[in-house]
Amino acid sequence: MRQLISSGSPWESKVGYSRAVVVKDTIYISGTAGKGPDVYSQTRDAIATLEQVLKDSGFALSDVVQSRLVVADFEHWQEAARAHGEVYGAIRPAFSLVHSLPFVESSILVEVEAIAIRATA
Repeated sequence: MRQLISSGSPWESKVGYSRAVVVKDTIYISGTAGKGPDVYSQTRDAIATLEQVLKDSGFALSDVVQSRLVVADFEHWQEAARAHGEVYGAIRPAFSLVHSLPFVESSILVEVEAIAIRATA
């Protein structure tokens, strides 16, 4: 069974993607941008959004097995990594830090993606 989760963004239908897709006990969360004046703030906000998607879908942040940070300006990678480490320090998922060209909207400095597998009791 495949469940599509929408954020309501008009980009989803234009580009052909979902905020997240749940297949069995796994959730795949698309690149999520956050709000804020800098890379650190945007990373923390994006992870908070990601955490809400997880909770709303019956997952927990501790279920995350893979995380990816995509930063537009690699000079600020340490700010993104610090924010990531503050949240995932004890969870320690597999991790990638990727440098990209600027995002579609110039105000977006970072995106966060995740894959989580629901823990079974």
